[in-house]
Amino acid sequence: MNKILVILSFLMGFIVLASNYLVQFPVKYYGLQEILTYGAFTYPIAFLVTDLANRSFGKIVARNIVYIGFSIGITFTLIFTTNFADLISIRIAIGSGTAFLVAQLLDVQVFDKLRKKKWFVAPLTSSFIGSTVDTFLFFSISFYATGIPWVTLSLGDLAVKIFVALVMLIPFRLLLGTLKPAEA
Repeated sequence: MNKILVILSFLMGFIVLASNYLVQFPVKYYGLQEILTYGAFTYPIAFLVTDLANRSFGKIVARNIVYIGFSIGITFTLIFTTNFADLISIRIAIGSGTAFLVAQLLDVQVFDKLRKKKWFVAPLTSSFIGSTVDTFLFFSISFYATGIPWVTLSLGDLAVKIFVALVMLIPFRLLLGTLKPAEA
């Protein structure tokens, strides 16, 4: 169990680092630079990790993975991607940390409340709510009053996050049978 906790926590930290780095780069194809960043493609995987941990080991373990993953991710972000001379870079680190903790802990609670419903209800609902909260917290903290079109970027990112959350139901379902469900 401790080995799985460590692996999932480091995976969570890596997802946070990758997403914090990739959010700085708009998608420059098909006129999407005003509405989408590459971070939208990686961040929803964090909800998959949290939801699998919650389903398999319960909400306490899932919360621990969120806390440990947050610590790892924010430390890596500060070391590898934060330019302390650039206010937006600092705001990205603050926005990411705030949004991540609030959204992931909300995801854990919502998932736990819905865990007895059909297999897809808990991960889909908790990921949708968590992604929505995360997106608007992150973009407003990171980019409000900077001249960056944060509202359109947040809407574009949210649309992709919801799409990716739907796609993440496939590995969730496939991995569901390989993990031991938690006692409710």
